[in-house]
Amino acid sequence: DMDVAGHLTLVGATRDEIGVVIDDYIAAGVRHIVALRGDVPEGADCRADGSVAGGYRDAAELVAGIRAHVAGTEAEDMQISVGAYPEVHPKAASPQADLDSLKAKLDAGADRALTQFFFDTDVFLRFLDSARSAGITAPIVPGIMPVANFTNICRFSERCGTTIPDWMHVLFADLDDAPEVHQMVAATVAAEQCRRLAEHGVNQFHFYTMNKPELTAATCR
Repeated sequence: DMDVAGHLTLVGATRDEIGVVIDDYIAAGVRHIVALRGDVPEGADCRADGSVAGGYRDAAELVAGIRAHVAGTEAEDMQISVGAYPEVHPKAASPQADLDSLKAKLDAGADRALTQFFFDTDVFLRFLDSARSAGITAPIVPGIMPVANFTNICRFSERCGTTIPDWMHVLFADLDDAPEVHQMVAATVAAEQCRRLAEHGVNQFHFYTMNKPELTAATCR
């Protein structure tokens, strides 16, 4: 009885091909799509931005395309979520350009933004202030990443531009080989991050489970 959100990217696909995927989602009863540009695989047969001839050029166009596709259908009330980047997308020209991109996606018909994960709560709160100052009123849901493996998180964070505070390096030192202690520490850190955000009025969280549901469940508890 849980609502499921289907992810959808524009990489390497035409508008017609994406339309087929949307129709399949609708047929399966999905009424929530997370619309993303998507990462471009090495050697992919597409432009540097992931688009192809006859496809969508960016996530804002994808959102508008989804809205047009479901108009007048049983899925006209389809919820659409998009990505946001508290520490700026690695390929964005500037923080302002990144904020403009977010606003364009929401103006195109998205209902909310789900952020990339972050570990410095103040980074998210500053980003939220900037978004509101830019006229963005849609919900911005913070992305929470319980640390299942600190070494892997460090590698992942470097690729996506997420800063890992120095205190986390100290806290998780040598814990990858102590799984029970690691899980306890990781759940406590993530729960404290949520508590701080809740103190500032945040009442929704988007958890990156990384196929480790037990850790996310411990954080929520």
